[in-house]
Amino acid sequence: MNVPKLLRIGAISLGLTLAMLPQQYASAQASAATATVTATPEEARGIAKDAFIYAYPMLFNYKTLYEQVLDTDSRSYVGGFGKFRNYSQPYGPENKDIVTPNNDTPYSWAWLDLRREPWVLTVPAVPDDRYYVFQWIDLFTYNFAYVGSRTTGNGAGHYLFAGPNWHGDTPKGIDKVFRSETDIILTLGRTALSGPSDVKNVQAIQQHYNLTPLSAFEHSSAPPPAPKLTFPKWDEAQATSIDFIAYLNFMLQFAQPTPPSEVELMQRFAKIGIAPGQAFDPATLPPATREALEQGVADGKAALADAEKHTTGSFKLFGSRQDLNGDYMTRAVAAAMGIYGNTKEEAVYVGTRVNADHEQLVGSQPYVIHFDKKDLPPAKFFWSMTMYDLPARHLVANPINRYSIGDRTKGIQYGADGSLDIYVQQNSPGADKESNWLPAPAGPYTVIARIYGPDSSVFDGTWKFPVPQKR
Repeated sequence: MNVPKLLRIGAISLGLTLAMLPQQYASAQASAATATVTATPEEARGIAKDAFIYAYPMLFNYKTLYEQVLDTDSRSYVGGFGKFRNYSQPYGPENKDIVTPNNDTPYSWAWLDLRREPWVLTVPAVPDDRYYVFQWIDLFTYNFAYVGSRTTGNGAGHYLFAGPNWHGDTPKGIDKVFRSETDIILTLGRTALSGPSDVKNVQAIQQHYNLTPLSAFEHSSAPPPAPKLTFPKWDEAQATSIDFIAYLNFMLQFAQPTPPSEVELMQRFAKIGIAPGQAFDPATLPPATREALEQGVADGKAALADAEKHTTGSFKLFGSRQDLNGDYMTRAVAAAMGIYGNTKEEAVYVGTRVNADHEQLVGSQPYVIHFDKKDLPPAKFFWSMTMYDLPARHLVANPINRYSIGDRTKGIQYGADGSLDIYVQQNSPGADKESNWLPAPAGPYTVIARIYGPDSSVFDGTWKFPVPQKR
C-alpha cells in the first residue's frame, strides 16, 4: 500500500532584517568567518549527500519560518515571533496555502525566539469532551514537547519553554518546564472542530491561548535584547542546491551547543564548509569540488525519493530525537511526505492512493472503503478520512461541500452489524448512501485517515487501513 504525500505545510519583531539571499548574506555578515572546504572531491560527494539528507527537514522548516514570521507579504504571515495566528474556519477548495489540510482541528501557529529569555504558554480549561493539543517542534523538526488533552489534560495551565542555554529553576506558577535544543521553536496547536456550527466555540477557546515572555509573566525586568540578525530570504531553488549549506549554517547557530550525539557528525560535515553561523560562498570553490558537492546533493535527492517510495506509514516518521535515534533519512522522509506530523502516540495518518490492484484511485471509478465493526479505526479521541486531488493535494469542490468524513460526521450510517461503508467517487452513490459519501474529483486522488489517540494495534500492524474496492 502506498502512502500519499501528507501535510506538507508551508505552501503556512525583534530587529529582523529581510530580503537577503544566501550569497548576499555570506558577504554581508562581515563578522562571520567564511567556511572552508577541506574534503577532497571524492570525500565531498559522500559528505554532501549525507549532509543534504540531514539538512532537508531543517530547510523546509526554515521555509515555514520565513513565510510565517519574516515575510510580511506572505498569506501565511503570523505577525512575527511570540504571536499566535489562529485559524477557525474549516478549510475548503479555495484554500491553497497548504497541502493536505485537515478540517478536524483548526491550527494555532506561533514561533518563539528563546535567545533572550524563555516564554510561557498559557492555556484555558478546555471542555473534557473537546480534544486539543499544542505540538512543539525545534529547528531540527523534532517533536520535543506536547501540551494538551493526551499529555497534560484539559485543565488550565502555564507551561514554560526554554532554550538550550537557559539554566534557571522552575518559576512560581509554572506547571511544567520544557527545554528545547534550539533557540527558535514552533508550536502547532490544534483544537477539535465538529463542523461549521462549532466555529464560534473554537474561537472562544483560541482567544485564551496566550504566549508571554517569562519576565512579563513574573512582572520583572526583561533581560537585554538578543543580537539583531539578518535572516536569509527563502529561495527554494537555492536551498535545494549546494547553497543549502548557507541556510544550514545559519540555522545551526541557534542549535548550540551541538547535541552530543552529533559532535562527530558535525566534524565530518565541517569538511565541506558546514559550521554554525559561518558564511558559505560556493563561487570560491575549485570546479572539481563544486561539481562533487553538486553530485552529492543530487545523490541525496535520489536517495530521498527512493526512500519515499518505500514508506508505507507515518507512525515511525515523526517524534523526538530519541524516537528517531539518529535516523536522518527517516527525518527527511517525514519532512518530504508531511512536515510537522504528530508523534505516533498523538495521531497517526494512514491511507492510500491505489486500489487492491495497485491502480491509481480516480473519481470516475466508484469505490467503497469497508470497515467491519471490529476494524473501525481505533481512536481514543476521534478519527476522520479526507480526500485530496493529485498531484496538488488540495480539497476539491463538490455538490454537498463535504471534505472529510468520520465518526463525528452527522448522519453517518452504520450497518446493522456495526460495520461501516464509505463511498468514495465523483458522482453521488444514490440518495440512500449520500450520508456516507466522500466526494472525489474526476481524476486521481489520495485518501488519508487521521486517527487521534490511536491504540497500539495501529503501531504493531494488527489494525490496517482497508483497501478501496471497486463497486
